[in-house]
Amino acid sequence: MAGSEFADRVERLIAPSLADMGYTVVRILMTGQQRPTLQIMAERSDGRGMTVDDCAEISRVVSALLDVEDPVRGAYTLEVSSPGLDRPLVKPGDFARFAGHVARVETRMPIDGRRRFRGTLVATTERGVRMGVEGAEVELPFDAIEKAKLVITDALIADTMKQAESARK
Repeated sequence: MAGSEFADRVERLIAPSLADMGYTVVRILMTGQQRPTLQIMAERSDGRGMTVDDCAEISRVVSALLDVEDPVRGAYTLEVSSPGLDRPLVKPGDFARFAGHVARVETRMPIDGRRRFRGTLVATTERGVRMGVEGAEVELPFDAIEKAKLVITDALIADTMKQAESARK
């Protein structure tokens, strides 16, 4: 889960403006070599679902900020998206927010003889996340997590629909 310096720099640059607009940065990722793509994943702070118009609005603002600060050398493609149901879990708060749901987590090094875990998010601690995996509980340190994402289940869909409904009220 240790973020790259580049992603951290871009997040510090754009997060305040997105927050003012009612959005939260989920993840920033730079991919590709020849024609790199800068992916900005964001969600609405009010819990409502993201629309194409939301992504376009974020893209316009982020483009202007990046043009001024110019953190990316050379040409690149800017891609703005929503996290979707099987969203990545990037920050400690993501794990806490989705406690009770199923996630897939991959670690940088083996923990208890394995690198891939699938189970229910139980709780977060100062150091990491506790998961119920195959009838046992395991704690995965945040700094050992390479990548993590939610698994789409009926319970996740139901909770997401319930949150969206309450956000509309």
